[in-house]
Amino acid sequence: MQFSEHWLRSLVNPPLDSESLGHLLTMAGLEVEEAVPAAAAFSGVVVGRIIEAEKHPNADKLKLCKVDVGQDELLQIVCGAPNAAAGLRVPCAMVGAKLPGFDIKAARLRGVESFGMLCSARELGLSDDHGGLLELPDNAPIGQDIRNFLALDDTLFTIKLTPNRSDCLSLAGVAREVAALTGQPFALPQIEAVVPAIDDRRPVVLDAPDGCPRYCSRIVRGVDAKAPTPDWMKQRLQRSGVRSISALVDVTNYVMLELGQPLHAFDNAKLVGAIHVRYPHAGEKVLLLNEQTVVPAADTLLIADEARALALAGIMGGEDSGITLDTVDVFLESAFFAPAAIAGRARSYGFVSDASHRFERGVDFELPARAIERATRLILDICGGTAGPADETVAKDHLPERPAVRLRPARARRLLGIDLGDDAIVRLLEGVHLSVEREGDALLVTPPSFRFDIEIEEDLIEEVARLHGYDAIPACAPQGSLMMLDRSESGRSAWDVRHLLAARDFQEVVNYAFVEEAWERDFCANAEPIRLANPIASQMSVMRSSLIPGLAANLVANRKRQQARVRVFEIGRCFERKADGEPVAGFHQPLRVAGLAAGLALPEQWGAASRQVDFYDVKSDVEALFAPRALGFERLSDPALHPGRAASILLDGRRIGLLGEIHPVWVQRYEMGTAPVVFEIELDAALLADLPAYREISRQPAVTRDVALVVEQALTAARVIEVMQEAAPTIVMGMELFDIYHGKGIDPGKKSLAFRVLMQDTQRTLEDAEVDAAVEAIVRHTETSLGARLRG
Repeated sequence: MQFSEHWLRSLVNPPLDSESLGHLLTMAGLEVEEAVPAAAAFSGVVVGRIIEAEKHPNADKLKLCKVDVGQDELLQIVCGAPNAAAGLRVPCAMVGAKLPGFDIKAARLRGVESFGMLCSARELGLSDDHGGLLELPDNAPIGQDIRNFLALDDTLFTIKLTPNRSDCLSLAGVAREVAALTGQPFALPQIEAVVPAIDDRRPVVLDAPDGCPRYCSRIVRGVDAKAPTPDWMKQRLQRSGVRSISALVDVTNYVMLELGQPLHAFDNAKLVGAIHVRYPHAGEKVLLLNEQTVVPAADTLLIADEARALALAGIMGGEDSGITLDTVDVFLESAFFAPAAIAGRARSYGFVSDASHRFERGVDFELPARAIERATRLILDICGGTAGPADETVAKDHLPERPAVRLRPARARRLLGIDLGDDAIVRLLEGVHLSVEREGDALLVTPPSFRFDIEIEEDLIEEVARLHGYDAIPACAPQGSLMMLDRSESGRSAWDVRHLLAARDFQEVVNYAFVEEAWERDFCANAEPIRLANPIASQMSVMRSSLIPGLAANLVANRKRQQARVRVFEIGRCFERKADGEPVAGFHQPLRVAGLAAGLALPEQWGAASRQVDFYDVKSDVEALFAPRALGFERLSDPALHPGRAASILLDGRRIGLLGEIHPVWVQRYEMGTAPVVFEIELDAALLADLPAYREISRQPAVTRDVALVVEQALTAARVIEVMQEAAPTIVMGMELFDIYHGKGIDPGKKSLAFRVLMQDTQRTLEDAEVDAAVEAIVRHTETSLGARLRG
């Protein structure tokens, strides 16, 4: 909401400068988003009166003016404005004046001297209008500084209100807050009931009292709709960001800004019979003032007469019943509409109005009668006419209630951490017009009709905090004894995992947990993802069940920015439905760590040949993450991964994740370039660590033997090593695969696996006989268990 500081100070005038006033409002919860001068900086401009305006002797489009600026002599000024005429009062920039962007000096124009400049609104920085001189009223004092006459030394505040503070959507509400915070007197313009001069009325029927429990109305006859809006009202409207339209419309807008009560004026001659506040009939249409025709939804409240719908209640009036410059008789409306009946309705039709913005947040339900009296008096003073009685139709059972809220001062002190006495709390609350009664050690606080945000004790504690001043609450550093926390050597933290991956040249990313539904379908084969009831965007409508799609999206974004080498990882939570047989329905939320590598295996350099990252590069990264614990790998079929380049990751025989190259279909569909390699692991497994144990390093020479075994094609090397280790004596320190062969000399359906067996003892040198016996035992056990044979 935007408003003029001058207007605010006419209601309450604290001894604060503009900057301090803005800080006060912000610290009270009325955040000042912007504070700008009402006019650009300029000086040396006064009110001048054109005495003569004759044609320039040497130019057809220029005039030679004699201007009275309150000095002994008239000033001669050459002017090119089309509206320059004798008798006109306009801003006159004297020689030496400083205007936005330039200074005024004596000059010679087409052979004639000119001592100043007559100004348009644009030249003063007041608006973009430069079609002619800025015309001032006939009562403008000649010679007065134009900044003083137009009150240009003003500040325009724009405050960003939270939805619960609808009571501050008016100058009266803001002034009430400033008065409470500063202890200064606060006074609204006196509102007296207008004595009716005629007895004309129009019946009002509340067919929907739940949506509109109070409706005030009045007929004003014989108004002059063409009467000019007073300059003071135009100025306040303009500085509040509201365009002046006509006197009748301006009055309703002015009262809304001043008091916070939206009003609407109908052309009484266009109305038929009684006014009804009701819900729409099937197929009913309304042509609005913004020239938009809408078909109101069944829950949209309407203002209607006996013939047709006239307006969307609390939102916008209709074109068919709107006032024009030819209007003579006015039907004035001032009503209370329940927030629930207005909230969201305007946005559903593609717009928001000032009225709906206020009503959906809550307008004082005791205000309509006072607002209609204020508007009536302004209409009579500006447009003339005679007023009928102010009728009020009320459904009291549907008006909001304001029950007392119990506040425990001791709890407020404990939560806020400040020592405020009970009397001080009462004084603060009563300062914002809350009624307070004592009940033992508690306070019973009854909010006024304009406060929709006071419902529970916490609301009152928040009120005490902001009225006392957030910046007045001391910032006390927390105190506590520090101690070294125990940390098990058999585990590590997520930060340890992060550091390990960063050391392997991965960079951490953080992605949204809600993703595109297509990602779940393509990468996870998840036809029934967990859907969000209210997604923040259409492409973020479901919860992720894997981290891999998000990493793939990171890759695509980097590819589009010409990043050839990408290595990223994420630690985050995934979301999966529980199986039907599980005891508690709901969702699993496992924490996982996932990584993606794409592009070159190493940064481009002279010391190593360039090659693309492959399955085994990322496999080594995963093994390094778990070292010294050994991992197992099994062939895997997964919808996200290449059918021949994917594996399950096993730890102690348990599947803890997957590893593989992204499926070529998704690489092409999502434009990933070269196929990336990914892994995804349960974080709990990565947090486990073996307890360090001492192991003697042998000083004796090691012995190696190479064993080549012919096995079935489907048998994995990891399985063969596992079986070999079952028969390995204690002198066997390790086994590793160094060759795979299939082809000539090997039966179809079989392959040759060559292993290097390392043997060593810590106390003595091994003899050939025991080395040969160890190898024979390993081979014999493998032949028996797996049907392997020693390759000849």
